[in-house]
Amino acid sequence: MCSGADPDLLNESPKSEQIKYAGIGGTIFFTAIMAFIAGSYALFTVFDNVYIAIAFGLVWGLLIFNLDRFIVSTIKKRENIWQEIWQASPRIILAIIIAVVISKPLEMKIFEKEINQVLLKQKNELTLQNQDQIAAQYNPEINRIQNEIEGLKNGINTKEKEVNELYSTYITEAEGTSGTLKLGKGPVYKEKREKHDAILQELQQLKETNKTQITEKEAALAQLRTKQDEQVSTSQPIIDGFDGLMARINALGELAWFPSFFIFLLFVAIETAPVLAKIMAPKGAYDLKYEEQEDALAVWVTQQKNQRNILLTTDNSLNESVYYDVTNDEEIYNYKKQKAKDLIKLQSDTFYKKQSDIIR
Repeated sequence: MCSGADPDLLNESPKSEQIKYAGIGGTIFFTAIMAFIAGSYALFTVFDNVYIAIAFGLVWGLLIFNLDRFIVSTIKKRENIWQEIWQASPRIILAIIIAVVISKPLEMKIFEKEINQVLLKQKNELTLQNQDQIAAQYNPEINRIQNEIEGLKNGINTKEKEVNELYSTYITEAEGTSGTLKLGKGPVYKEKREKHDAILQELQQLKETNKTQITEKEAALAQLRTKQDEQVSTSQPIIDGFDGLMARINALGELAWFPSFFIFLLFVAIETAPVLAKIMAPKGAYDLKYEEQEDALAVWVTQQKNQRNILLTTDNSLNESVYYDVTNDEEIYNYKKQKAKDLIKLQSDTFYKKQSDIIR
């Protein structure tokens, strides 16, 4: 049944013919099984759903089974093997295409660990690239706010340094180690002390003002960093899910080609096996019976066609003879002549009536 052979003719053939076509049918059947497995796994990597994968794999397997069975059953054994190869060439080309489709999912399963390693490396690279891209969006604003905070802190530090210098100035003036070099708190000391106290007051006011601004800017900076972290967290699942069918095929392409090539050749051999088995098999009793049946049918159809042609030719000859005799019959001539006169009179009367109605 799987080989597409005629069971009636096959039952009349020797046992060896039945075994041969059973082998061809078995090859077709197991090719369909492999197609079912490969198609199911390929769709499982896409939808991650067992039921959808099995349903598609079943349809795909039946499609390959029907296609193989049809093509093998239509290959006729001929006297010239090159004619058979030419007849089967579309199927061989199609077998290569199908072999690619079937072998790739199974290769992905066979080399799953190696593919996962490649995907992990790609995911890590994508994660770093994603973080850099997101950072490039936020870094200018973050750097600007950080520079402003640093500027506010530097302003306080500068003012504190100025206060400390003034403090040292009026203290050393009182000690007589600098300035007027007179011990005691004289007018110069009081002037320096007042200047220090004024700058100290400015420092306190600057600290309060800058502290408020620094707090606001640090809050804005924290908000920006939170948004940046949220964007990284939101986009990370997309990167983590980067293991679909296309990603795995590309990852498989980065592995060594030698093992994949031989798996591909294996499936090409499996796919072309039914056709090659039919071509390489010698012409047997079944093929002779099938050819005899086709020849008998062709002869019968040709006979029927010839008989119809002869019947048509004879009928045409009879019709020509009959109508020739009718042309010489005086009775028919007079009858048709009378009818022609009546028709002309009727046309004249009708025309007259129509023209009279128009004139009135």
